[in-house]
Amino acid sequence: MTRSRTAATFTPPVMAARRWLDGVTHPADRPLINVSQAAPVAAPPLALREAVACIMMQDTGAHLYGPVLGLPALRDEIAAQWSAAYGGQITADQVGITSGCNQAFAAAIAALCGEGDQVILPVPYYFNHRMWLDMAGVGTVPLVCGADMVPSAQDAAALITQRTRAIVLVSPNNPCGVEYPASTLRAFMDLARAHGIALIVDETYRDFDSRMQAPHDLFSDPAWDDTLIQLYSFSKAYRLTGHRIGAVLTNPARMAEIEKFLDTVAICPNQIGQRAALWGMQNLSDWLAGERAEILDRRAAIGDHFPALAAQGWSLLGVGAYFAYLEHPFAISSADLAQRLVAQAGILLLPGTMFMPKDMPAGDRQLRIAFANIDRAGISALFDRLAKVTV
Repeated sequence: MTRSRTAATFTPPVMAARRWLDGVTHPADRPLINVSQAAPVAAPPLALREAVACIMMQDTGAHLYGPVLGLPALRDEIAAQWSAAYGGQITADQVGITSGCNQAFAAAIAALCGEGDQVILPVPYYFNHRMWLDMAGVGTVPLVCGADMVPSAQDAAALITQRTRAIVLVSPNNPCGVEYPASTLRAFMDLARAHGIALIVDETYRDFDSRMQAPHDLFSDPAWDDTLIQLYSFSKAYRLTGHRIGAVLTNPARMAEIEKFLDTVAICPNQIGQRAALWGMQNLSDWLAGERAEILDRRAAIGDHFPALAAQGWSLLGVGAYFAYLEHPFAISSADLAQRLVAQAGILLLPGTMFMPKDMPAGDRQLRIAFANIDRAGISALFDRLAKVTV
């Protein structure tokens, strides 16, 4: 019997990890520190919620079907702001709105790949990317990153075959947090173009990049859309996780293929969420700058507190955006260690085994911390607990 598409992949890691909490109690003086998921748990700022309330009551169009590729005003705004931020020329017909960034990835793969095609993913990878490729019947080709957690275009070149349709990069990276150098992204762009394949760059965490300048110059290339597909999420920037609004940028011909996928899956993106994202883009630049400053301060706090773990044999492999990626010193798998930490230390985090194929042993030593929802005091408490772990 042929197995289903969903049976071709693994259980969603965040959901699997949450089950480790079943039957475990946490004393009042040591509450659970949950650093397992990279999503804000706070509501959007009050001004945005008030705007959403107004939209719901006064904009009747917000309750109806809309264009499959999204609200024209939002597509225009993204095109204008991205053109200014990246120093390039982006037009509204190169922008599509999706129901979250995961759907943007799924739509891009649907427009690019057929059964048995291949996509190159740097390892450690974002697990939902791997899950969708599995369910789409597309082969994942792992590209092992260097010690700095940055992939090499030269290494990727050796993996390209006649079945390769795309290379996927995430920067700032999930799960490692590292910000890929502009030269790295340019090298991958050149490689993909030379082989006639797509370069998918997921910039979900672009708003929390530590660099003041544009993180790359790919959009400055007048022909960027022949190769580049950029993905984005509004969930992190404006805390719109429940509204599921993302974006995909590519050429109009490919967008027409993406539209077929979106029309059959959701018909149109969330209408209220799109209007909320547009309002945020037009009114919350100062607020978002404050959010970025706070995340960068938490990143600095990771560095401030890490020496205590380093003295015990831990290594900090990467840090940035919402993430710190660690290597532990213990003689057990990170999968076992992560489950022990729930009861022993009151910490819920994800093991490196969830971010790479089972036959790659490096994941046994690695752990991901998503620190978007813990402040400096929480980071201090987290590292204090980790320093006391014994196995």
